[in-house]
Amino acid sequence: MNNPQSDIHDYEIDLLELIKVLWDKKIIITIITFITFIISLFYALSLPNIYEAKALITSADAGKGGIASSSSAAFEGRLASLASGASFLGEVDKKTALGLEVLRSRKFIREFVERHKISPQLMAVKSWDEKTRELELDRSLYDIKTKTWLISMPSEENIYNYFISRLVIEEDPSSEFTRIGFKHASPDIAAKWTTLLIKDINNAIREEEIKEAESSISYLRLQINQTPLTELRKLFFNLIESQTEIMMLANVREEYVFKTIDPATVPEKKSEPARAIICIIGFFLGIFFAVIYLVFDYLKYRYSEKI
Repeated sequence: MNNPQSDIHDYEIDLLELIKVLWDKKIIITIITFITFIISLFYALSLPNIYEAKALITSADAGKGGIASSSSAAFEGRLASLASGASFLGEVDKKTALGLEVLRSRKFIREFVERHKISPQLMAVKSWDEKTRELELDRSLYDIKTKTWLISMPSEENIYNYFISRLVIEEDPSSEFTRIGFKHASPDIAAKWTTLLIKDINNAIREEEIKEAESSISYLRLQINQTPLTELRKLFFNLIESQTEIMMLANVREEYVFKTIDPATVPEKKSEPARAIICIIGFFLGIFFAVIYLVFDYLKYRYSEKI
């Protein structure tokens, strides 16, 4: 019958022996650790610097009712008497949420990339020259002279996924402010595209609401011509007036959804990669893999001895 104390004693001896083996093999551990550290160092140095530009924005209607919201409030009770559950979507929170969701949408991002013709600057970046402040494209992917892709052009899905990974949206639930930004190898492009994103999202929502208002006005005018009821005709005229005010507001206000509080500036310091952290992780991974390798080698040796 086995003695439990003897088993424990054997285990302690094995553990001490293992520690001794690891100490004796410290040169192997050092070599493996050094190799993984060098690999991680070269990998970290091969990564391009990424700069992040941000702009602080808030709702264009924050702190004020506006023409559209006041008109909505005036007619909300009238519409509620005609159709239960009808409501106006002119509140600040809803318009801001709509703007942010449109900003993340595939349709907006696709149109943004196509409108500004930025797919090469997005998908074929090689490096950025800090002295000349010029962006260098990967010539194996894109021909600058002919402006054509040397390989198959990136798919819309790949462009969207990469764009969304570089898009920065930081919402603060405790305040009315949001930060919108973009990450890029060129700090100039990061700041430029951040500004363009805010401008284009304002234009996109404004154009959509103008289109909806025009469609509503056409429909209401048709209803006026078809209904003989004076009360309904009066209500339709009031609604036409409300939609006209929305169109006027949209045409006048450039910052229709988002108002820029602090515009994007060209960042001076990179935001990533964290090269020091990459090297530290590589160092400890080297120690880990070296120890694991030696432990398995030791267990294999002990197992073969027992056989």
